[in-house]
Amino acid sequence: MRGGRNVLLGLALLLFTGVTLGADADTARHGTAEKPQGSQPPAQAREVPKLPAGVSPALYAIAVPPGAEPSPEKVTLGQQLFNDKRLSADGTIACANCHVPDKGFVDGKPQADGINQQRGQRNSPTVLNAMFNASQFWDGRAATLEDQAKLPILNPIEMGIKSPEDVVAKVRGLPEYAETFQKVFGRAVTYDDLAAAIAAFERTQFAGDAPFDHFIGGEENAMDDAAKRGWALFNGKGRCNACHAANAVSPLFSDQKFHNIGIAAHKQNFVDLAREALQTVRTGDQKQIDELAIQTRFSELGRFLVTKNESDVGAFKTPNLRNVGLTAPYMHDGSLATLWDVMDHYNKGGIQNPFLDGGIQRLGLTEAEIDDLVAFMFALTSSQFADLGQKELTRQQALKDQRPERDTEAAMGKKGNFGDLAPNPDKMNPADIGVF
Repeated sequence: MRGGRNVLLGLALLLFTGVTLGADADTARHGTAEKPQGSQPPAQAREVPKLPAGVSPALYAIAVPPGAEPSPEKVTLGQQLFNDKRLSADGTIACANCHVPDKGFVDGKPQADGINQQRGQRNSPTVLNAMFNASQFWDGRAATLEDQAKLPILNPIEMGIKSPEDVVAKVRGLPEYAETFQKVFGRAVTYDDLAAAIAAFERTQFAGDAPFDHFIGGEENAMDDAAKRGWALFNGKGRCNACHAANAVSPLFSDQKFHNIGIAAHKQNFVDLAREALQTVRTGDQKQIDELAIQTRFSELGRFLVTKNESDVGAFKTPNLRNVGLTAPYMHDGSLATLWDVMDHYNKGGIQNPFLDGGIQRLGLTEAEIDDLVAFMFALTSSQFADLGQKELTRQQALKDQRPERDTEAAMGKKGNFGDLAPNPDKMNPADIGVF
C-alpha cells in the first residue's frame, strides 16, 4: 500500500504542479494527442510557457501536438483572425462574438447568435482550457482545436461562408494577411493554416490560479469555510466527482465523456427523434452533423448525431468546471440561468427519460448544502477573472428566488420514485484528502 500511495502522490504532483510525468496524464487526451515523430523531442522535453497554479507543464506538453506549438507569430495571427468579422459571410460575426475574452470567452447568451440575426441551438462553451479537451463541441464532433476552428466559419447559421475555397479566397483578398501568412507559414493562405493559427491562439488560453488551486496546494485559507464544505460535498453527498473529478489523477474537472442528464428531455421525445435521425444522419459527415447540431431539432440528440449509438441519445460532454461561475447560462442549450438552477436539476434526479444516465439520481441536498456547493464552484474562478466572478456571483444570488428547476419534495424523496440516496461518507472529510 505504501508503494501505491507514493504513485498517487507522484501523479498528484504532476497534475497539480508538473513535477514529474505520470502515465495517466496521457489518458486525459483519450489518445487524441499525436505521437512525436522523427526528430521531434518527446513531450516531456518540449519547452512549455510559464503556467499558472493548477495547470501542469507535463499535461500541457502532452496536449499540444508536435508541430502545433503556439509560436508568438502564429498566436498573433490567430488572435487577429479570431477577432476578424470579415471571416463571416456578412461581415458581422467573428469567433470573438461568441467567445468574448473579457467575459471568460463566452457570450452570456443561452444560444449563440450568427449572421443575419440567426440563432443556433447550442450554448457557446468557453475557449478557456479547451486545449485540454479530448474532443471539441458539446457533442465531440471535432477531434482537435483545428477542426473546431473550421466548422463555425462554414456553418450557415454561424459565420456562413459556403466553402473552404471561398474562405481562402476572401482572406487572400485582404492585403494585410498575404504577407503575414507567408511569414508565418512560408506560403499563401490555406484553410488548414488559417485553422492552425486560430488554434494556436486558443492554446494560449489556459486558466488556473483559482483559490481551489492554492487550497489543494496546501494554503488552508485560500478558500473560505463555505467553499471548503462545498468541496467535501462535491466529493461526498453531492457525488459531483462521478463526472467532474478533480483529484490526484485528474485536474480537469471533467471525465471527458458524454452523459444524458435529462436536460434535453424537456423538449423532445427522444425515442421518436432518434428513430427519425437514423434515417437522416450520415455517420462521418462532419459538415452535415455540424449543421444538424446547430440548426435543427436533432440538436437535442447530442452525441448520438456523431455515433448513431443508442447509448448516446441525449448525451452531451461533461464540461470542465474551471471558471464555471463565469459561463452562465448553463448546459448545452443555455436553459439554466444560475448554478443554483444547475444544482436543483441534479438534486431532484434530473429529468426522467429512457436514456437517462444511470448515475443520475436524487441527491437530497439541503438549501444550505446547495449554497456551499455553489460557493465551491465559484472558488474555481481564476485570479485574472476574480472581479468578474464576484460580479457574476452577486447577479446569480439575486436570482435565487427564481428557481424553475427546484423540486424539494422530489429531491428529499417525498414524491416520485427516484431511489434511495447514496451513503454519505462519515469517517473523514474528502476535502482533507490529498492536500499537499
